[in-house]
Amino acid sequence: MSDKKKFNLEYEVKSSPRILFNFLSEANGLSQWFADKVILRDQVYTFTWDDEEQKAKLIASKENKFVRFRWLDDEPQCYFEMEILQDELTNDVALCITDFATEDSLTERKQIWDNQMDYLMSVLGS
Repeated sequence: MSDKKKFNLEYEVKSSPRILFNFLSEANGLSQWFADKVILRDQVYTFTWDDEEQKAKLIASKENKFVRFRWLDDEPQCYFEMEILQDELTNDVALCITDFATEDSLTERKQIWDNQMDYLMSVLGS
């Protein structure tokens, strides 16, 4: 049994779901904020940070709604998901992150997401 725990983060994003989805699902979009380089081949994304590669499989997605990836070297029940939420009344858009981390790496993992989201916000111009 995994000692990784699921956690959720939510960020307000000033973007339309359609534009945001391209940054979450396309290699070109992801390479602008999520990793230094992203290559997509046969539903497997190769993410590169500082010359280190990590591969993830796209295991689920719904256009303009969410993408869910699983790291190939991670436990089968662990994944990370980026879900676009839009308030029906205000049309405000939020990006909800679901990820897994061990208790001792949780703070660091949340900080990494905060930093990545800062990059995304700057790319989106918000």
